[in-house]
Amino acid sequence: MKLELTGKTALVTASSNGIGLEIARSLALEGTKVIVNGRSLSSVDKAIDALSESVSPELLTPLVADIGTRAGCNKAIEQIPSVDILVNNLGIYEALGFFDETDEHWQNVIEVNIMSGVRLARHYLQIMLANKAKAGRVVFISSESGISPAPEMTHYSATKTMQLGISRALACLTKGTEVTVNAVLPGPTLTASVKAFIADIYPNIPATQAEKMFMAQNRPGSLIGRFIHPKEIGDIVAFICSQRASVINGSNIRAEGGLVNSVF
Repeated sequence: MKLELTGKTALVTASSNGIGLEIARSLALEGTKVIVNGRSLSSVDKAIDALSESVSPELLTPLVADIGTRAGCNKAIEQIPSVDILVNNLGIYEALGFFDETDEHWQNVIEVNIMSGVRLARHYLQIMLANKAKAGRVVFISSESGISPAPEMTHYSATKTMQLGISRALACLTKGTEVTVNAVLPGPTLTASVKAFIADIYPNIPATQAEKMFMAQNRPGSLIGRFIHPKEIGDIVAFICSQRASVINGSNIRAEGGLVNSVF
């Protein structure tokens, strides 16, 4: 299926590794010009080198900016005034009991997970809406924790629920245009940081076996019974950003492997 993304320009925040890197790859494989974002030049250069193994380097533009800050968002907007696609992928998490989550913990996770997307959408979505005939796309990368909150990450879960509300509210602003705003909700995804996390829990156990043990013991409700690969999320996001998904607007696309036992 051709996604008709050739010639589009996409900003994928926090795309120097993990899910963001694979979103960037999936979009670039469809001919999208992708702005690859990270906080350091070394991380962005490394990401572009990795992506260049499968996509043309001409499709990749570096953006070194800490999007989790107001200054970083302003830098991104200054360097990249407009885009066809905005993927708000940046997010942080930490396992911390509710009674140990200080005001500072809450403020930090809200600043990074929420305000980064708010600031960028406030700028880029407005430009997209000014051209009603142009099919702009805004995607928030939320989480299954947004609808199935994790008690060990209350502040993180709260921000993921907030993203769903923001995404739906912004979608209402697109009525009568070709612009869409949606949220994608990944489940447990096997990024490098998650691999390290699993290795710490199950030391001296082969990675594949440790991953199966974690899913069985900690995510027994998963219908696929395994971790999701970042590329699988990347491909879903590329589809949502495409013209093929033009009727999907204001939606929460669950990509959590059937972990959440709900019809909504």
